[in-house]
Amino acid sequence: MKLLSGGVYLVGDTLIRKTAGYENRLAQAGVTSAEKENAKRGTMAYSVLQAHNTSGDENVLKLKFGAIASHDITYVGIIQTAKASGLKEFPLSYTLTNCHNSLCAVGGTINEDDHVFGLSAAKKYGGDYVPAHLAVIHQYMRERKAACGRMILGSDSHTRYGALGTMAIGEGGPELVKQLLSRTYDMKYPEVVCVKLKGKPRFGVGPQDVAIALIGATFKTGFVKNKVLEFVGSGINNLSMDFRNGIDVMTTETTCLSSIWETDEKVQEYYTVHGRSGDYQKMAPARVAYYDAAIEIDLSKIVPMIALPFHPSNAYAITDFLANAKDILREAEVQGQKLLKNGKFSLLDKVDEKGNIHVSQGIIAGCAGGMYENIALASNILAGKTVGSGEFTLSVYPSSQPVYKSLADNGYVSSLMESGAIVKTAFCGPCFGAGDVPSNNGLSIRHTTRNFEMREGSKPGQGQLASVALMDARSIAATAANGGILTPATEMEKPTARIKKYAYNGKIYEGRVYHGFGNADSSVELRYGPNIADWPEQPELKENLLLSVASSLHDAVTTTDDLIPSGDTSSYRSNPKKLASFTLSKKDPDYVAKAEEAQAENVAFVKGENEELNALCETLNVNPATVTYGSVVASVKPGDGSAREQAASCQRVLGGSANICVEYATKRYRSNLINWGMMPFLYKENCFTVGDKVFVPSVRERLLGGETQFPAKLISGGKVTNITLTIDKLTDDEKQIIADGCLINFYKRG
Repeated sequence: MKLLSGGVYLVGDTLIRKTAGYENRLAQAGVTSAEKENAKRGTMAYSVLQAHNTSGDENVLKLKFGAIASHDITYVGIIQTAKASGLKEFPLSYTLTNCHNSLCAVGGTINEDDHVFGLSAAKKYGGDYVPAHLAVIHQYMRERKAACGRMILGSDSHTRYGALGTMAIGEGGPELVKQLLSRTYDMKYPEVVCVKLKGKPRFGVGPQDVAIALIGATFKTGFVKNKVLEFVGSGINNLSMDFRNGIDVMTTETTCLSSIWETDEKVQEYYTVHGRSGDYQKMAPARVAYYDAAIEIDLSKIVPMIALPFHPSNAYAITDFLANAKDILREAEVQGQKLLKNGKFSLLDKVDEKGNIHVSQGIIAGCAGGMYENIALASNILAGKTVGSGEFTLSVYPSSQPVYKSLADNGYVSSLMESGAIVKTAFCGPCFGAGDVPSNNGLSIRHTTRNFEMREGSKPGQGQLASVALMDARSIAATAANGGILTPATEMEKPTARIKKYAYNGKIYEGRVYHGFGNADSSVELRYGPNIADWPEQPELKENLLLSVASSLHDAVTTTDDLIPSGDTSSYRSNPKKLASFTLSKKDPDYVAKAEEAQAENVAFVKGENEELNALCETLNVNPATVTYGSVVASVKPGDGSAREQAASCQRVLGGSANICVEYATKRYRSNLINWGMMPFLYKENCFTVGDKVFVPSVRERLLGGETQFPAKLISGGKVTNITLTIDKLTDDEKQIIADGCLINFYKRG
């Protein structure tokens, strides 16, 4: 794999890097001056983005999407926000799936209350509703909603349908609210990175192997952060659609913005098989296209990969890992022991005297692993073998009922069951800690999307910590066939049986999915369960801002799961105040109390009854009536991972007014902060201590005036230090949203 920076031209199938002599190489390739001048407009990304851009300015995008989608952890809050902002009817296709809070045992009947609410909302506002266990969100969108040249926005970070010619973006809920209110998704034209594929994968190598190699090569340097990946090259034709979709969905873990792929006859066949041949069109770059960078991947050189705890970028070739297992595991073990304050965590104990690594669990599931081809190949690898009667278990979750039916019709489900695998319904739980939680100190290998710390469902505060390594379904099956001893699929004998052709059966959806788009019925009443609550009101930003540091995080990266844990907290996603009590609970258990303390101080401060804050305002020579007082989380690089808006909204519900960090891990987390009325400050280092105060004078005036430099005073240990906070440039709407206190207030203001 090669990373090429500094600008690259794609001329036909040849990459010409913008280095010394590149103009001569362009001339030798017959590139005309007109082609060179228009090369930036020659990408597929440019064509799709401009087709959805309403600004009239190709460099400043105001996008309206063709469709949006949410699952049952996010759609209640989105609809509640849109309703509070004046929603009358869904103006575009909105699909509500139920694949995260599917298990009512997690939180009792609360989850089913969310589903009842979702169906009533689909009827009232005109949406599509996919019942629980029928399909995971991204498989349904692939099968029924993706279309060549379309853009889709989803409130899940793995919203990626680029292999089907659809540019899809995962964002926080407020960005979907904007689309529901006929507003736009605003951003500068992004950088575009060419990903050129060549060669053909060898037996035993699957999409997760390619994805892990790509993530490992790009994540830590931010090579593709907030950029669009554009997949081209002869290697694409050597990949099935499931293989392409499997790579594509994992591009989220590179922190890229979106993706788009060349389309061909295999894409056309996919749409035809799914009864939507009219949604296909040929897509490819112009003969000459310019990219801000490029990545070359020789598929024939990719080997089985493993992403070790606790991040998908912790990537190794399995053979290299096995050769150096103790040294590599020791590093991950140290990280795990830091997470577990009470109890024992070990990875080295997974290595036996022969150097074999024993794992306790294998999972093939979700939008990345649960596709037909992955499961069929796993079945063939396991055919005639058994997972054994020991500790190792194997669970398989087909990504939709149509996939499940075709696997069953072709005998793969029966074969898997005979091998000892447990085949379950479509569910995203193993991806975020709500299903198949490993035992304490267990090691699970998974073809799912993420292996962040505690995302598998661990409870380190209660002395329980397990870990997850990401692998492809092929190598998971090989490991299962070897009794749970970690084994790359390339070391297994290639099955003689060929994969039987997938057959899609749309009747499964026809009789069960509620199709309401275009048929809103305002007479329908929304059905609320006892755990569904409205958003609490938020105050607007006053002239000056005084912040109390409620948490200071020094990890290199703070994930969304650190900010608001996944798993069993999902039952409270429809109740803002209850959910907020879990904020930073696994990373900083003292945060909630500190934030609530500042919130109580503010109540007294507004009444003029907080002597300490009044005295501080006198010292700062500022009128207390002009001061917004709130808490702030200081960190290094927050927001990697999920698009869940609750990572920001929970801080806001607890009185948060800002974040201060060195950089934001993703655009979507920064967008969530803005949409919840919080200042997305930047500072060169995290030098802040819990209890410090930060005073930002004239913050409202500077914000609305478009300034990006904010002189401030850090009050720490009795000393006052002048500092300068910064923010990246905001749009006019973003400035006003923060000034108004949140997106709901912004829309109420009109």
